[in-house]
Amino acid sequence: MKLSDIKANPNNPRVIKDDKFKKLVTSLREFPEMMEKRPMVCVTDADGKLYPLGGNMRLKALQELKYKEIPDNWVMLADEWSEEKRKEFVIKDNVSFGEFDWDTLANEWDEILLDKWGLDVPKETDTERLSELKFESIYYEPEEKPNINLSDCIDTEKFDAKIEAIENSNLSDEKKNILKMFAYRFLKIDFENVANYYFFNASEEEQKVMERLRLVLCDAGLNGFIEDDILRAHEEIEGWGDEAND
Repeated sequence: MKLSDIKANPNNPRVIKDDKFKKLVTSLREFPEMMEKRPMVCVTDADGKLYPLGGNMRLKALQELKYKEIPDNWVMLADEWSEEKRKEFVIKDNVSFGEFDWDTLANEWDEILLDKWGLDVPKETDTERLSELKFESIYYEPEEKPNINLSDCIDTEKFDAKIEAIENSNLSDEKKNILKMFAYRFLKIDFENVANYYFFNASEEEQKVMERLRLVLCDAGLNGFIEDDILRAHEEIEGWGDEAND
């Protein structure tokens, strides 16, 4: 059968995007045998030409592949159908009544091949991934420990060893002082002890300094710990409203 004997259905309600069409063309190029099992369903018009009720996109792909002739069994005629049934078929042939089991596809099928074959595999968004994460509360309830000291909030073992190594070196005092600043990264802060000390043992002045050092986060709004840059941002935002009212 000459492919030129089949024309596109002018009333076809389906469209195909370029990327999908390219995949369809590739699919027919690599696996033309599927046309035998899923032929175009066509009817004959008044001019003796055929047009598809189902298979318009495949017809377009075959034309793109420069087919001149196709096997007769790639076409199935439905001339006996009434106009009502023809319209019904156009819609029902393109309706997907079932749904894919995405878990099965993910576990048993190659995602790259599925995409190549034209299946829109849903991509999990960052928001969806984050929504699945289970976050523990960031709040810590301090425990009263009467004997805890500020020095118990920090472990200096590694830091002390690094300082000793620096002191025992033959470097200049200037370089030693610089390297000592690098060594501070080996200090280990026990934030649970920090919270316990802050809440139960620290003086008001100590608490203020600990807040400024970002050792604790106090849930006290704009008058609490979270100030500086965030507070300035808040003031700027408040200012936007004032500017809008000027």
